[in-house]
This record gives sequence, C-alpha cells and structure tokens, in this order.
Amino acid sequence: MKYRTIGTDPDTRRRVSVLALGAMLFGSRTDEKTSFAVLDRYVEAGGNFIDTSDNYAFWEDGGQGGQSEELLGRWRRSRGVGDEIVIATKLGARPLAPGTGYVDNPEGLSAKVIRESAERSRERLGVAKIDLLYAHIADPTVELRETVEGFAALVAEGTVGLLGVSNHAVWRVERARALAAGAGLPGYEVLQYQHSLLRPRTDVPSDLFPDGTLGGTDAQLIDYLRAEPGLTLVAYSPLLTGAYTRADKPLPPDYDHPGTPARLAALRDVARQTGATPNQVVLAWQLGGPLPVVPLAGASSVAQLEENLAAVDLELTAEQRARLDGAH
Repeated sequence: MKYRTIGTDPDTRRRVSVLALGAMLFGSRTDEKTSFAVLDRYVEAGGNFIDTSDNYAFWEDGGQGGQSEELLGRWRRSRGVGDEIVIATKLGARPLAPGTGYVDNPEGLSAKVIRESAERSRERLGVAKIDLLYAHIADPTVELRETVEGFAALVAEGTVGLLGVSNHAVWRVERARALAAGAGLPGYEVLQYQHSLLRPRTDVPSDLFPDGTLGGTDAQLIDYLRAEPGLTLVAYSPLLTGAYTRADKPLPPDYDHPGTPARLAALRDVARQTGATPNQVVLAWQLGGPLPVVPLAGASSVAQLEENLAAVDLELTAEQRARLDGAH
C-alpha cells in the first residue's frame, strides 16, 4: 500500500492509504459476512481510509439509512479497531422520515443538524472522534456562515478532525472556505466528487440538480484543485459501478456523447499494453496524476477488492498517461 496526507493542520491531518474503501452498501445489499471479509482484507493490505455516510443506504429499504455506519461500528468493536483506521462520514442528506429522500426531505446543514447528526454518527460508528466529516449536499435554506460555524464548533470540541464537502457548486465551496478563513476557523480541506477517466455531460438535469450536475469533477473543479494545493479530491464512483468491464452494467446516459468512444479506445489499448484490467488502469491513472486524487472504490466481494488493490502498484508510462489524457 502507498499513503498520502490529507489536511494541512498538524493537529488534524491524517496519513491515509491512496485507495479508499467505500462502505455504502455494507450492512444492506452487501451482507455482514461479506462486508467484514472485505474490510478485513482491505486492512490486511494496508488500507486505512473507509468512507460512509449517515444516509447509507436508505434507498435499499425505504428507511433513513444508518446501516453502513452501524455495520462499521460492529466491525470496529469485533476487531478491536482504534484510531489507526480513518473513517470518513457525511451528513446533510439523510431523509428526515422513512419513505422520503434527500431531494424532498433532507436533514440539511443547520448548526443544530450538524451537531445532532454528527453525534448520532459517532454513536453508530462507536468512535469518540470522526476523522473526516463531509457536508454531503448543499443546503440553500441555511446561511453558509451558520454551516461553517457549526462544523468548526465540532472541530474545536475535538469530536471531529478534518472537514470535507461533496456535491456542492464550486462557488459555494470557495465562499465557505473564505468565510472560515476570515473568521480563523477550520474549513473544508477534502472535496468528494464523482471522477473517472470518462467524462460525463454536466448539463443533464436531475431531481437534485435541475440545471445539470454539481456532483462531478469538471474543468472548474480541476482548476480549483490546481490553485489550492492544500485540497485533496476523493473521487467517488471511479469505476462507474462496473460499467467499464461488465456487460450487464451499461454506461449511464450522461456518457453518451462523441468524446466517450475515443477515451474507451485509449483505455482498452493501455489495458492491453499493461496486461491490467480497464478498472486497474482507471485507478492507476487517478493515482499517478499531478493532482492529489484518492480513488474511492466500493467492493461487494473480496475478489473485486483484490482487483482494485493491484492498481496501487500499476505504474503507467508517460506515453500511456498522455494517451489517456489526450483522448477526445
């Protein structure tokens, strides 16, 4: 395993494995025995960066979520896991009632919600301190200053370490960081957005993003990362839920555009040259790039995890990387 540091403050920064493990479906679609086996193998391989959320996976049973955090809590207790494992969780998108969702009835990002939801997450995870806490989705009904101060209060109390943000417009991220800096408070240092080799259209509307997605890594976000070297991008869905390799998992409609075939052709060429799988090439491309990117990949079996782990040691040549970067 290889490692990198996230965060800049010596009191809160953490050294994490370059490949993060997504626990979204642990305790729901992925049963406990399998989830524990994947977690055990990940840690055995040197992994120490696990990602979850307080709303995972509410859509599996029409509830409010919490299954993933609860499973991680049981795993931690059964294995005697301490703070050597960095667990990141999120709040803001948990449905307030069963049968609802984060579009129509989210918990939001008020100071009250931040405090109460973080406390519930700590209880489910069985931790005294959340290593990394994200604002999961934006809450336009709450002043940004209140959200910034709400997160900073938990850091000051020592119940949260690093702060992160996901699925927000870049201007909201920058404004929140500026408010925090101006007040001498800790701000967002880890950004979690969807990122992969294939580039989706960003103008396709959805229920959460009626003007087009704010959850993807676009040119603005990449430019922002280049300008702010203290930030780290945690890239969710880097393997597009299996669409690179599985015939039963077609590419999402957002990827149906003229740029996709050339990038897929480049990916297949590099995979043949290296003898690696397309998934491994995608992860290696992210890991070896100029920006600080931590791929966040889930696994529903130990075999899937093993494939992902092998990507850590896959070194792409400059020519191969140029081929992948230049495809259009």
